[in-house]
Amino acid sequence: MSLIPTLGDHSRVLNGRRIAYACGGDGPPVLLLHGFPQTRAMWRGVAPALARHFTVVAPDLRGYGDSDKPGEMADMSFRNMAADPAALMTALGHDRFHLVGHDRGARTAHRLALDMPDRVASLTVMDIVPTHLLLDRLTQRVARDYYHWFFLAQPAPFPETLIGHDPDLFFERCLLGWGKADLSQFHPQALTHYRTSWRQPAAIRAMCNDYRAALEIDFHDDAADLDRRITCPALVLFGAEGVMAAAYDVGATWADRLADYEWAALPGGHFFPDQSPSKTAEALIRFLKR
Repeated sequence: MSLIPTLGDHSRVLNGRRIAYACGGDGPPVLLLHGFPQTRAMWRGVAPALARHFTVVAPDLRGYGDSDKPGEMADMSFRNMAADPAALMTALGHDRFHLVGHDRGARTAHRLALDMPDRVASLTVMDIVPTHLLLDRLTQRVARDYYHWFFLAQPAPFPETLIGHDPDLFFERCLLGWGKADLSQFHPQALTHYRTSWRQPAAIRAMCNDYRAALEIDFHDDAADLDRRITCPALVLFGAEGVMAAAYDVGATWADRLADYEWAALPGGHFFPDQSPSKTAEALIRFLKR
């Protein structure tokens, strides 16, 4: 049974690593990038609707799901994480594509659009504010609610050891802790895939390195690009009841980074694609068909 209805499951070796992905549909290509601590399974409620209008490609990011899990921190920078889906789209014959990301996938998408602007027809980021802004202007409220950024970034093997004693406890707390969600809102097959992934020591290490790289590498990469604005059409979506919406005017945080964009709040918290998949798909289709 396919992990995402109507899409087939595949894998390819790209940049020396095997990347798992789902693909299906017909029409202009759309690349979907999941976030932490999920996998491509997060798109199972959204992708089938998109596939009626678009060719949908949804990989597991390196370090997550069924994709290979590198052992070095630098391999998990957003620039390096973006290299795999970009190579995948090339291998599938898509030189230019619409780009959609949630959480870490949105941060990876932002970096991909900065590094390869000629390849991105449009950019959608879901429930994030810019990485540099979050870290450079950290507030007490965000530091409390997004404590995992700084816990996961601690030197190895401290967070890996603690998480490894009960991965389900830690990662399910992440799913529930960022705004108005309960486990019943996550599809059982998706939860099974998440648990299979995050119980692997290599996945725990890779996710910690993802957050270490945010502080050690991505912050500085973004600082070097503060005077650049992405010029393709862009959409900023966020959960109306999530931590980001409570702490920021999310749409306004992108004003000096996106030249042509719109924004909207959707029902739910941080994981609104799981909580409101139909409304998420509708918002994406409306924007992508512009």
